[in-house]
Amino acid sequence: MKAARWHAAKDIRVEEIDEPQVTPDGVKIKVAWTGICGSDLHEYLAGPIFIPVGENHPLSHDKAPITMGHEYSGEIVELGKDVTGFAIGDKVAVEPIYSCGKCDACREDLYNLCKDLGFVGLSGGAGGFAAYSVVPARMVHKMPDGLSLEQGALVEPAAVALHAVRVSTIKAGDTAAVFGAGPIGLLVVEALRAAGAAQIYVVEPSEERRAKAMELGATRAMDPTDTDVVAEIRAATGSGVNVAFEVTGVPQVLAQVIDSTRHEGQALIVSIWETEASFQPNTVVLSERQIKGTIGYRNVYPAVMELMTRGYFQAEKLVTKRIELDDIVAEGFDVLSSEKSQVKILVRAPS
Repeated sequence: MKAARWHAAKDIRVEEIDEPQVTPDGVKIKVAWTGICGSDLHEYLAGPIFIPVGENHPLSHDKAPITMGHEYSGEIVELGKDVTGFAIGDKVAVEPIYSCGKCDACREDLYNLCKDLGFVGLSGGAGGFAAYSVVPARMVHKMPDGLSLEQGALVEPAAVALHAVRVSTIKAGDTAAVFGAGPIGLLVVEALRAAGAAQIYVVEPSEERRAKAMELGATRAMDPTDTDVVAEIRAATGSGVNVAFEVTGVPQVLAQVIDSTRHEGQALIVSIWETEASFQPNTVVLSERQIKGTIGYRNVYPAVMELMTRGYFQAEKLVTKRIELDDIVAEGFDVLSSEKSQVKILVRAPS
């Protein structure tokens, strides 16, 4: 079967590999759609970050070259002999987290904080940029009737956004800022709206993405190349927002995120970073602000899909391009690198 495999930074190849074989505790999925994630783009431009090179990942037991793709959906075509609760033909969204189940975090059901955390399609395994995938049955979630398989490919990134909002200190009626209106930032806007945020300020240089943020429920969208966004946010709110979300991974933005919050406010870091970032600690100390990070998601897929049935995180508003697997580099990764008007690009699995 065809699969898109990471060999090195700037070296992703669509090549023929063997179909993965179902395991006793696994399900074989005919992949339908897979999204290109910001994490995938980081691996393409500057990897390896999550991708294991040289040594096998302790949980996937795999190393580069690996089949990429972790935002995906499909239909179950085969069940392992030990699998119950699923049937051939079930439409599923994949929750691609590898966790050991044994470390302190896992024993506390904080499996996204596992000491050996990994992701199918980033840390190895049979990722979604292929015709078929095999994953443990614990990683799949049946999709509600009425949700399309295209919508299913958005469950994973929407889970990142919803988890970020859930672990923040945001409360109904609070104010928020979102720095970065890429796919995750836009999904954070929707998650904030679902959580009852009264005002949502978005900072984003792309005009098209600012317009999309407004369409999805932002109160105001600002161009950081055109205005002092921290001053604008503080003027609009009186003393800053309750929570500011960092979703850019751009080092100089971190200080702006912190400065945009009020006293006792929170800066929540969602991005995966390629380099270090600095800030003046006194900006935190003298206002008793909080800085918190978030990674992935846990125990949130059912809530995401329920919100989808209520009109949140809709594919028709977020998907800007659909491409074939053969075109994943030229029409996917390269386009996302150069065209900031793109939001989410979905890859159709080969038949």
